[in-house]
Amino acid sequence: MAYEAKTKLNDASVKQFLNSVENEQRRNDAFEICDMMGAITNEEPKMWGNSIVGFGAYHYVYASGTQGDWMQVGFSPRKTALTLYIMSGFSAYENLMEKLGKYKTGKSCLYIKNLEDIDKKILKKLIRESVKYIKQKY
Repeated sequence: MAYEAKTKLNDASVKQFLNSVENEQRRNDAFEICDMMGAITNEEPKMWGNSIVGFGAYHYVYASGTQGDWMQVGFSPRKTALTLYIMSGFSAYENLMEKLGKYKTGKSCLYIKNLEDIDKKILKKLIRESVKYIKQKY
C-alpha cells in the first residue's frame, strides 16, 4: 500500500488563515515570519494542509520507496507556540542554536513562544542555511 501524506499543498488563502489566528501577538509574529521566509526563499507562501504555511517545495524519495513533496521551509502559528519547520534539522547548526535565544526543538521543528524571545538575525541565518541545504540535497 502506497503512503500518501495527509498534509498537502493547496490553494487556501494564507492571508485569511493568518488573520484567523486569535492571539494577537502570535498573529503579528506569524505575519513577520511569513515576510521573513518569503524574502529568504523568494517564494510565495502557500498553504499546506489547513494550518501550515510553506515556501518552495522539493520531492523526496526514501530508501523504503516512500516518496512525496514537501515544503523547503514553513511555519504554523499553533496555540502553544509558533512552530517553524526547518527541514534540515538542527544538528549542523549548533553555533547558531547557541545564539538564537529561548526555544525548544523537535526533529525538524523549532518552537518559539514569541519572536521577541529570539535573535531574528540568527533565525534568518538558520532559515537561509536550511533552505540552502534542502536545495542542494534535493
